[in-house]
Amino acid sequence: MNFKQLEYFVTVAELGSFSKAAVALDIAQPALSRQVRALEVELRETLLLRNGRGVSLTETGEQLFEHATAILRQVALAREDLGANREEPVGRITLGLPPSMSRQLTLPLIDTFQRQLPKARLAVVEGLSSHIGEWITSGRVDIGLLYNPEANPGLEVCPLLQEPLCLVERDDGRHGAQDLAPLPFSALAGRPLVLPERQHVIRRLLDNQATLVGVRLDIAWEVSSVASIIDLVCAGYGHAVLTASGVAASGRQDALRVRPVISPSVQTVLCLATSAHRRSSNLMRHACDLLQGLVAGLPQGSAAQSLPG
Repeated sequence: MNFKQLEYFVTVAELGSFSKAAVALDIAQPALSRQVRALEVELRETLLLRNGRGVSLTETGEQLFEHATAILRQVALAREDLGANREEPVGRITLGLPPSMSRQLTLPLIDTFQRQLPKARLAVVEGLSSHIGEWITSGRVDIGLLYNPEANPGLEVCPLLQEPLCLVERDDGRHGAQDLAPLPFSALAGRPLVLPERQHVIRRLLDNQATLVGVRLDIAWEVSSVASIIDLVCAGYGHAVLTASGVAASGRQDALRVRPVISPSVQTVLCLATSAHRRSSNLMRHACDLLQGLVAGLPQGSAAQSLPG
């Protein structure tokens, strides 16, 4: 077992794919597969289950993943300490992004990271805000973007962007000015809604607000993917409740009407989160600054508001 094998194994596990990991590591996929297979042979254990959609960790793989991420973190910290006198940060860092932000940020993030921090390594993982918070506290992820995080003593949180939720409808081309105006929260009642499952932050916000104001929501379909929700709305299966920037990120805003929900307004707050119990490295500080700058530069809905860091 060697450091490179652990790094390759962790990257494959994080990205869930040998092909994606090969691109991220800039090595040939057959060479990557051989290294991971050699690790499995040495340990006499199956670490990854191969399937048509990629790979998943076995129970033994989960155990090694926890050890390997801790080892990689310690190595990165050692490099950081040894290179403290150099201006250029070194080491490896893992960022966690919710799906809507991942689609908008991954490409500019990697492009800027490569130009500004060429001697550092970056991994990007995607997940729901609740999962990313858990990954930060467990050490799997160094920095994350979370929507409306719940109070957690293990997290340091900095609000970055506030944006209201909007009703999203298929645009039939026959609407008047009144069909583009904001509408009260109570107007959501009676509309068939396509919403994420209960662990998604948007669903939690809507359920909580509906309970507070006594509105019964008609949940026609529960779909975890925002992209799939927008597909269903465009196909006429119901209405969605999303942020304007989330709709813009889909690239299908021309086929949709987006109307802010008011009285009361329901706000999503995007936050930058790190561990409250780990020392912030030079690389982490640079990565946080980079991430904040990219979020501030995102196209936002007219009601979105950047928050001071």
